[in-house]
Amino acid sequence: MQTRDSSLYLSDDDLYLLARGEWYRSYDKMGAHQAVDENGTEGFHFAVWAPQVKSVHVIGEFNNWDEGANPLTKTKTGDVWQGFVPGVQMGSLYKFVIETNSGKRLYKADPYAFFAEKAPGTASRTYDINGYAWSDEAWLAKRAKEDKLKSPLNIYEVHLGSWRRHGDEPQGEPRPDGTYPGPGDPFPAQRGEFYSYDDLSVELVDYVRTMGYSHIELMPVMEHPFDGSWGYQVTGYFAPTSRYGEPKQFKHFVDACHKAGIGVILDWVPGGFCADEQGLATFNGEMLYENEVHPNWGTHKFDFSRGQVRTFLISNLLYWIDEYHADGIRMDGVTSMLYLNFGVDDPRLKKFNSRGTEEDDDAIAFIRQCNSTVGKYYPDVSMIAEESTAWPLVTYPSEDGGLGFNFKWDMGWMNDTLHYMQTDFPYRPGNHRLLTFSTMYQFNENFVLPLSHDEVVNGKCSLITRMPGDYWRQFAGMRALAFYQMTHAGGKLNFMGNEIAQFIEWRYYEGIQYFLAEQYDTHRHQQQFVAALNAFYNVHPALWQRSYTSDGFEWIDADNAKQSIISFIRKGDNPKDDLVILINFDVNAREDFRLGVPEEGYYEELFNSDAEQFGGSGVVNIGKLETSETPWNGREQSVVLRVPPLGGLILHRTGALRKRRATTTRVKTATTKATAAKKPAAKVKAAAAEKKAPAKPATKKPAAKKTVRARLRQSPQLRLPQRRSPRLVERLRQRRQRPSKPSFVTRAIPSGNARVTNAPV
Repeated sequence: MQTRDSSLYLSDDDLYLLARGEWYRSYDKMGAHQAVDENGTEGFHFAVWAPQVKSVHVIGEFNNWDEGANPLTKTKTGDVWQGFVPGVQMGSLYKFVIETNSGKRLYKADPYAFFAEKAPGTASRTYDINGYAWSDEAWLAKRAKEDKLKSPLNIYEVHLGSWRRHGDEPQGEPRPDGTYPGPGDPFPAQRGEFYSYDDLSVELVDYVRTMGYSHIELMPVMEHPFDGSWGYQVTGYFAPTSRYGEPKQFKHFVDACHKAGIGVILDWVPGGFCADEQGLATFNGEMLYENEVHPNWGTHKFDFSRGQVRTFLISNLLYWIDEYHADGIRMDGVTSMLYLNFGVDDPRLKKFNSRGTEEDDDAIAFIRQCNSTVGKYYPDVSMIAEESTAWPLVTYPSEDGGLGFNFKWDMGWMNDTLHYMQTDFPYRPGNHRLLTFSTMYQFNENFVLPLSHDEVVNGKCSLITRMPGDYWRQFAGMRALAFYQMTHAGGKLNFMGNEIAQFIEWRYYEGIQYFLAEQYDTHRHQQQFVAALNAFYNVHPALWQRSYTSDGFEWIDADNAKQSIISFIRKGDNPKDDLVILINFDVNAREDFRLGVPEEGYYEELFNSDAEQFGGSGVVNIGKLETSETPWNGREQSVVLRVPPLGGLILHRTGALRKRRATTTRVKTATTKATAAKKPAAKVKAAAAEKKAPAKPATKKPAAKKTVRARLRQSPQLRLPQRRSPRLVERLRQRRQRPSKPSFVTRAIPSGNARVTNAPV
């Protein structure tokens, strides 16, 4: 049903709220909307904010780009130019021609356009955003009931243009020598053709569901002119990029994600926009949407003191949630917004607020307004901050002095962890604090642990090429890194390609090299490992139920720097779900390693990153591990287990120990009674007489010494692999009587490298 043109004209209330920064559905009237006038003539209604200009006209395919054909009328207050243009068809290209006070003409795309011309074109395109039939009611109902802080959050970050592509042939015209620009060139050739939103609705959704991620986070899908900006330099804030299809096709993609049980998080960029002349930059010939140019990036920074700019941005934020059913918004570049002098090195150029400090009060107020508004209208949608400093209370309510986000990226964890993982093995003990420092502050905010696109691009190398050692150690290091991230408190985020350990950096102009997992066992094992780890995470509440509160984590041993081992407990709401976790960041496997555990009982190994199915060496623990009353790690109970090389394991208590002594007594008593009942009367009398006779002093005979093999059969915690020689077993038994002295055992790992194990017994 078409809108009546008269209802699209801005009211005084609209203009008032626009200026206050509180017209949260401004996209209902601003921009281009299909309409019919009082005579029944079909067309489009246009509205654009452009203060201090002489005139505004609409040009497009419908008037042969005639700059004088369709002038707009300025409102009495508020500086909005609006009007009805008859005969405009759906999908027509158009722009605004803005005549400045100096007489210059600017050709601008519509800031509120719902659809844009495909790059390299720069015009807007008329489009009806309404009419898509959603089928995600069940998903939205489930989302509304869930506590986001007690639900799995395992995010797969994706750049839609380079997840996969059709083919890999270079696109465009070759250079005179017949070659195409490559990785070393500033503008490399695109390789292959983009997947469409419809393609992604099938292939990407199926892949993410199979891999077991809970959410997809999309790098910006808003229209942008340059592929190399990855979407972070936006011109069309309300338009899903036309590179991959139409807006309703993007809605279908989100719908498909929801039907597959996958949440969708969108990157959103309120920190700045590109300087391209068709965009928001100097929209009326002067700085209007912006107040300065970013000193490092060359982008224009929004002027948050203007109500119209706040209206534009907060409306845009709610638009993606309302129209596209986004489950979360990741706000990009929060740090650059919070500080007046972010990126300013010259002291002479620094600015200060009224208190003489460097906080940008307008930006802070804007951020709080964004989060409080989303919290009011869409409380089940997550707001996530990319904030890289120690700014306090990022995930606390604004009424408590916070910024009001639900989650914050933990950039400190990312930097410390990658620094540690790059450290060669002999030097890791000296960097042990990099592993443990994050636990000092892990519950100060609701953190997400990111291994994002920024860590695998621009010369930083892919994750696997940062790992020291040969191929076996590099892949084992990747498994250990993923295992550490998954068992650490907080949400998780990984960029596409990490799950197959791609060796090259991410390249926005070609697809991820998924052929590696098809052709090479090592990459396929990595992919299978990540899928298994994700699946384990999803079904074990201890890894996410208390991921943001201090009662969900407890150290067992944080200080074993010498062996590069950490161990801890992750806890859920039900103590029966608790998990004991140990990670060895050294290349040495360790036999008969003693570990303190929370309570007595039988423990079972549920997961081991060194399993052969993942390409590991197979140092796993099979069967039940029984505790003994040997104090260790400050605990009364401990178990003895095998520690994998450069890997982690997860234990779960399966039950209490059987009461052996009590059971033996009961059996003996029953046997005695049964035997007595069968004795002949004469023997009973003889026994009675013997009982009355004075007892002779008994000579106590020494008990027969049990063999080592018998002792091993009776004591599961002492049971050792059968391939050991009796001499080695006896030697280990003797050394158990002197626990302060270490024993050294050499174990060969099936990678072809001999590893020496320092195994205290």
